[in-house]
Amino acid sequence: MLFRRRARMLRWLVCGRVGPTWMWKALLVFVVIASAGQLLGVIFNKSSVQPAARSIFSSPDAQGPSLGSCQPHTHIMFLKTHKTASSTVLNMLYRFGEERDLHFALPLGYQLGYPLPFNAHRVKGYRGPRAVEFHIMGNHMRFNKLEVEKVMPADTFYFSIIRDPVALAESSFAYYKEVAPAFRKTKGLGDFADNPQKYYDPRLRNNHYARNLLWFDFGLDHNANFSISLAQRGQTMIRQAFKLILVSEYFDQSMILLRHALCWPLDAVVSFSLNARQQKPTGIGGISGSWVGKAAAAAGVGGRGARLQAKALPNLSLTEEQREKLRQWNALDWYLYKAFNQTFWEEIDRFGHAQMEQEVALLRTRREDLARVCLRDGGKPVEAHRIRDKNIRPFQSGLIKILGYELQPGLDNATRTACLRMIRPEIQYKDVLDAKQFPRAPAIPAQPGQQVPMVAAAVLSRTGERLIGGEAGARTMEADWDGSRLIRSNRTLIRGQEKGRLR
Repeated sequence: MLFRRRARMLRWLVCGRVGPTWMWKALLVFVVIASAGQLLGVIFNKSSVQPAARSIFSSPDAQGPSLGSCQPHTHIMFLKTHKTASSTVLNMLYRFGEERDLHFALPLGYQLGYPLPFNAHRVKGYRGPRAVEFHIMGNHMRFNKLEVEKVMPADTFYFSIIRDPVALAESSFAYYKEVAPAFRKTKGLGDFADNPQKYYDPRLRNNHYARNLLWFDFGLDHNANFSISLAQRGQTMIRQAFKLILVSEYFDQSMILLRHALCWPLDAVVSFSLNARQQKPTGIGGISGSWVGKAAAAAGVGGRGARLQAKALPNLSLTEEQREKLRQWNALDWYLYKAFNQTFWEEIDRFGHAQMEQEVALLRTRREDLARVCLRDGGKPVEAHRIRDKNIRPFQSGLIKILGYELQPGLDNATRTACLRMIRPEIQYKDVLDAKQFPRAPAIPAQPGQQVPMVAAAVLSRTGERLIGGEAGARTMEADWDGSRLIRSNRTLIRGQEKGRLR
């Protein structure tokens, strides 16, 4: 209607008073074009003022409650104990360090000489032309503080994590059933608990997985006869070396204490449970979730009477009598667990229960939000063979299935990168960091008929290891930093003899 009125007016003016017909037609076209341009400009301006989509990782919620004027710790040593959710904690350290271009004290293989006591030469780049100052150390080792101090700066923050020895024994049995001779010979964990001495031989390699595993990882004699004085000395040594001991049954509360101790943003301690195993059907029916999720859901900061242990997952294979026998068999670990469980709740008393409840709620909400954005199927862990991206399939060990995650499709690049860091399995993540920290020169192709020496081939491989056997648990070969040959058997390294023979 507007265009018609303007057209009639222009026709009367132009035809009647101004000039020929062609002129008013040109003016009419000009008016139409101008009106359309103005209309399109309004639409364009409206669309241009819409805010650009922001990654969930850049939202204010990523920082969490204020920590005041403290400065984030960047020199950190984490003793990665076995079967305690330590892989999930290590993922946090990997993420924090990678995002800030920190240097990691990485092993030559995947563990820092375990189960031998740690030695500084096990760290890649500790000496030599590429030696650097290390910020973070966290791969599996048997703790040896004097050697660790050779690698890490004086202001390093030391922490570790423990777990109820009965739950730890159940997990260790499932994971190392075919590795530890003491487990391999039994009909089941209950059979082992009834008479551990029948199956346990301290002289056999890998049997350390079957007794006082925490005590062993802390560098102590796990086969020593229990006494109060011995247990107290071990406890004192750990307290002097470590500023914080977390408790895996109270994982979320542990993460809040860790965040405040390290002065880290909330997202740095938000995680998805990694290296969790598929649970057997419970007596109620269905598949139970990962133990970390169960423990986190059950672990409140309620009355003191419930503090010693969170609700344990149903374990139909053990009677209460067998559980008590496992506590006695792992008496040194049980002593440590009770002592540091008490210390843990003393820390929460000082922190404040109301504040703890509030921050745990924020952490859980944040985890749910990130799972909804990052993970397919609502964040439910899946079996490795169902994960389409082979680069993020978790390593499988023993008779149980280790679960992983799939990323949500259609993520923008920044969000996908951050989400991928949260679900990348430990072994693959170590390789990624190794490649960044120690970029490899292009391999020189061998001349026709020329054989590549065994040690050189191991050095040129991506992981630094070379398979000797073809099955899981088979021996692998790798070169040490000084060029000497090493054998890995059951993921344990043994130095070759001086004459070049391998033992």
